[in-house]
Amino acid sequence: MGVGIVYVFAMAGFGVDLVEPDAAGTKRALSTLREAAANAVVRGKITVEASETALDRVQALRSADDLVTDLDLVIETVPERRELKLQVLSQIDARAPKLIATNTSALSIDDLASAVTDRSRFLGMHFFNPVWSLKLVEIIRGTATSDATIAEAQAFTTAIGKSSAVVSDTPGFATSRLDLVQALEAIRMVEQGVASPEDIDRAITTAYRHPVGPLRLSDMVGLDVRLDIARQLETALGAHFAPPQLLQEMVARGELGQKSGKGFYDWRAEDRLSKAG
Repeated sequence: MGVGIVYVFAMAGFGVDLVEPDAAGTKRALSTLREAAANAVVRGKITVEASETALDRVQALRSADDLVTDLDLVIETVPERRELKLQVLSQIDARAPKLIATNTSALSIDDLASAVTDRSRFLGMHFFNPVWSLKLVEIIRGTATSDATIAEAQAFTTAIGKSSAVVSDTPGFATSRLDLVQALEAIRMVEQGVASPEDIDRAITTAYRHPVGPLRLSDMVGLDVRLDIARQLETALGAHFAPPQLLQEMVARGELGQKSGKGFYDWRAEDRLSKAG
């Protein structure tokens, strides 16, 4: 998710700092950015020169402490773990950016706002995978978020070629609740032997014209992320968000989807085919 956000801002002409504490993670992120830019060139979306210029706008850093002060916008995209997010948001706040956003899918904006000094300048900006393809940013208003902050976030959203929907700080917001209901039901269908992941996704993409099926999208989001969000919403909204046993078992086995190479799909095989092609 973070890599996709970096990509769309860089392609829109912004200078971007990519913070990744792990060297291997930084290498993967920069490789993904190069691959995405190369694909855009092949599809005729941008020129080679424009792609190189955009990638030159990206600077990799190892810690939020390394950010310069007074940035226009910093978007936190760490995993859906409350304590981790609070820690990183506190580091970001110390750099005094003009706007701080969290890309959380389900955690409370008001709760996370406890990590920042000026809550009026804090909000949620929820992007969707794949970020370079999906055009919506869900903007979540906290109790203290100012109208000016919402307007600035909408302006950034427009600048990167996306539309926004402003929602209040309720469990799961709007899109996470709707998306998770479909994903969990699709996982239960696999668990019950109703159909294969491929056929379930094919049914959704063909019949309802979704760009990506719920199981493939779950792999892209990360099955551990799906599990975290399901547990949060089960606590907040009730048992119909309870994670299926299959999802829990896959995460326990380390089958997290695209980032681990295996989930409902074999991403390593797809990568080998892509390179062979």
